[in-house]
Amino acid sequence: MRICTEIYKSSAETYINKQNKGKPMWQRRRRRGRRGRFPKPFTVGMIPPITGLIPNPPRGLEPIFINIAELEAFRLVDLEGLTQNEAGKRMGISRGTVWRLLQRARKKTAQALTQGRPLQIVTEPK
Repeated sequence: MRICTEIYKSSAETYINKQNKGKPMWQRRRRRGRRGRFPKPFTVGMIPPITGLIPNPPRGLEPIFINIAELEAFRLVDLEGLTQNEAGKRMGISRGTVWRLLQRARKKTAQALTQGRPLQIVTEPK
């Protein structure tokens, strides 16, 4: 199933939304900075059954937000045991992008576990 960085799609067709001026979904995603190309869509093999994790006991700290792309790279490499090249081919992105997503996911997960902060999975853009 092809999806954009933060939004799920049920098929490979272009999703058009009136709020976003009729642009295809991959053109509505956020860029880092002002210039450059839009991010490529990627493939997700599994929709997460939960939207976040809350520590027990809750401490009332600010949550850490993990992107669905970071979660997918984390799942493929660390849970399924794929190499970064294999994960990149399965997601439809480069190995370098998988590496960056994986580093951010590992850092956020370690930070949430050691600091006792909630971990929220971001599935839609803000």
